[in-house]
Amino acid sequence: MFHLDLKDRVARIGIDRGAARNAIPIDAWRDLTALLAHVGESDARVLILQSGMEGVFSAGADIGDLAPLAEDIEGRGRFRQEMGEAIEALAALPIATIALIEGGCFGAAVAVAMACDMRIAGPAARFAITPAKLGIGYPPTDVARLKALVGPGQAARLLFSAATVDAAEALAIGLIEERDDNPAARVAALAAVIAANAPSSITILKRSLAGDRGAAAAFEGSFGSADFAEGVAAFQTRRAPEFGV
Repeated sequence: MFHLDLKDRVARIGIDRGAARNAIPIDAWRDLTALLAHVGESDARVLILQSGMEGVFSAGADIGDLAPLAEDIEGRGRFRQEMGEAIEALAALPIATIALIEGGCFGAAVAVAMACDMRIAGPAARFAITPAKLGIGYPPTDVARLKALVGPGQAARLLFSAATVDAAEALAIGLIEERDDNPAARVAALAAVIAANAPSSITILKRSLAGDRGAAAAFEGSFGSADFAEGVAAFQTRRAPEFGV
């Protein structure tokens, strides 16, 4: 249900399981992890995560797969581990990541979107984190990301009420970074701008945003990089830099 496209140093992972509103079965989390590993080994400088269908980003984890976990104790651990590995692999990518959200984004799909560096949504986007409607919890790492984005009070409201919020409210509380009437065009333009910048800089800046203690040494080391040499040369000759060409 996940498919990968690589073009002009921009990777796109599409979610495409239209018959189930892009609900993600347990086995598909491993496929997502494998695709993300491929992206990390490619020349991609930006990853866009998007739906392959209109009207929905993803309904989240497949409820049909979750119901048997009432009796399958070992399966609970497998689900948590495989979903967690995919989401953390997304968060750990050393390139810029953008979630392009059009339509509904629910449950585990919100966790996937939150693992991206940025979230840009269309006017019809809707968000809900719904474990309280199912009688289950939400992984602590995902709760921590939600709290970091919207603050503890809003995180509690979204989790405890399982309320659906629209794109305007999601923007107001910080769940997304932008709401755009043409989000696909906006994301494509932003990805092109990022892809033209120094990839080593993006990696270091992303480490700093994550609070990596090694980022300070990486900052100092960046002055000896080929990207810095190219950036300075481009500035001095008043031309656009050509990183990694």
